[in-house]
Amino acid sequence: MENNCLLQMKGISKAFGSNKVLLDISLDLHNGEILSLLGENGAGKSTLIKILGGIYSSDSGEIYIDGEKKAISTSAAAQEYGVRIIHQEIVLVPHRTIAANIFLGREPRTSLGTLDYKKMVSESQKIMDEFGIDLDPDSLVCELSLGLQQQVEIIKAVSANARIVVMDEPTSSLSESETEILFQIIEKLKKKGVGIIYISHRLDELFQISDRIMVLRDGRVINTVPIAEAKREELINMMVGRVLDKYYVRTKNEIRDIALEVKGLQHKKLFSDISFQVHYGEIIGFSGLVGAGRTEVMKAVFGGLPHDGGKILLEGIEVKIRKPRDAMEAGIAYVPEDRRGEGLVLLNDVEFNIGLADIKDLVKGIRVRKSKWKKIVDDYVEKFSIKITSPRQKTGRLSGGNQQKVVLGKWLAIKPKVIILDEPTRGIDVGSKAEIYSIINDLAADGAAIIIVSSDLPEIINMCDRTYIMCEGRITGELSAEEFSQEKIMTFSTMTGIEKEEAV
Repeated sequence: MENNCLLQMKGISKAFGSNKVLLDISLDLHNGEILSLLGENGAGKSTLIKILGGIYSSDSGEIYIDGEKKAISTSAAAQEYGVRIIHQEIVLVPHRTIAANIFLGREPRTSLGTLDYKKMVSESQKIMDEFGIDLDPDSLVCELSLGLQQQVEIIKAVSANARIVVMDEPTSSLSESETEILFQIIEKLKKKGVGIIYISHRLDELFQISDRIMVLRDGRVINTVPIAEAKREELINMMVGRVLDKYYVRTKNEIRDIALEVKGLQHKKLFSDISFQVHYGEIIGFSGLVGAGRTEVMKAVFGGLPHDGGKILLEGIEVKIRKPRDAMEAGIAYVPEDRRGEGLVLLNDVEFNIGLADIKDLVKGIRVRKSKWKKIVDDYVEKFSIKITSPRQKTGRLSGGNQQKVVLGKWLAIKPKVIILDEPTRGIDVGSKAEIYSIINDLAADGAAIIIVSSDLPEIINMCDRTYIMCEGRITGELSAEEFSQEKIMTFSTMTGIEKEEAV
C-alpha cells in the first residue's frame, strides 16, 4: 500500500433484500486528493458513502485508513477515524449560532464543568480566519444563505480534525460566486492533506477541481480516470451505458396564441413591476442569479405567495389567483424547485403522489375512483419510463430523476395549460436529464405553454425560445433564442434596475 494512501475500500457489496445496490466496489483515496464519484441516480454513490460514514453496514468488504483495517459500524466510529460527510441537505441547527453548531456534541467545558462558549467562539474564529471565511461566530445559522451554511458545515468538519471529507452535491443550491468560494476552501483543504470524495452531476466543475473521477453504474465501478485523461463524452457514455447523441431534446414548434400574461406584478419586498407572457407551444426561460426573485414570482403566479399589485391573464382574461387551488382550476401547474420538500410526500407511495393534484376528481365524498386513479398512474409510469418496483413503492426511495418524473406526472394529471418548472433538473444525472428534456419538448409540441426557471445556462440556451432575466427582484432583460449567449445572460443577471434605466 502506498505511503500516502489515506483510505481504501475493498470489495464493498451491499444489498437491500433482493436488490443488489453495490457489487464488489473498491476505491482508494490519497492525502490531499480529490476523488470525484460520478454516476446516475441509483448507481450506488450514496450507499457507498453511507457505508464509509457508518450509516449502513456492508454485506462484505473491508475499509482501511492509513493502512489499518477499521470497523466502521456507527457514525460515531466514522467520526473517530476522521471521516466527515457533508450531505446535500444542510443538517445544521438553524436557531443556534455558528459557534454552537461547529462544536455541537463536543462542546468544550471550563474547569467548573460549565459550557465554555467563549472558547467555542475563539476557536471558530481562528479556523474561519485560516480559511478566509468572513463570518461572525455569534451569528445565527438561520440568518445565513445556503452557501454560507455550506461553509459552516465544512468548518465544522475541519474543526473536528477531519481527514476524509465527503461532499455530496455541495453546489446544487449555490450561486456562481458561492461556488467559487467553496472551491477556494476545498483547495486549502487539499493543501492541508485532507482527502476529499466529491459527488456531483455537474461535469464542468468536476473537470475544474478533480484529480481523478470514478464512474459508477448499476452498483459497479466502470472505470477510474485521471483528470488529464478524462473526456466529457466518454464519461457520460460510461455513466449511462449508452451514447447520448441527443442530450438536449428540442424541436421548434408553431408559436400560437398567448396562454399566460403577467402585467406589473408587485410584492413590496421581493419583486417589482414583473411583466411577461408565454404562448401555447412555447418554452420561455427565467434566468438570474440565486436570490434574484425568480422563484418568488412563480410562486405568486401560482398563488403560493401573495402579491400587492398587477394582473394575471389567461387567454386574455384576468384571473384572480389567491391560492394554489385557484391556479390549478385555471389550468396552471407548478413543479417546485424543492421536489422533496414541496413537490412530494416522500413517505407515501408513487400511486398516492401521482394522484395528489387530481385528488378532488379522484375522491368523491367517501368514494375513491380506484380504476381511474390506477389508469392515471399506469399511464404516466409507462409514458415517463418511471423505474419503480410497483406503484406502492415509497416515493422517498426513488432516485432524483424518477422522483421528478413522479412530480411531473402528478401535475400533468390535471391537464394544465401552463406548466411552470422551477429548476427541473437540479440534482439529476445526465441520463435522467435527457429524459426530462424529452418530456418537456413533447409537452410543448402538444401545445402546452412552459416556463423554465433555471440557474443552468446551457439548459436555458438549449431548451428555450426566449428567456427573461432577473436581478434584485426586477426583469432586467429579455432575449430571443437567436440572441442567446452565456455572456449576455450573465450581463443582465448582474444589472440592477437603476443600471437598466441608465442603459436605456
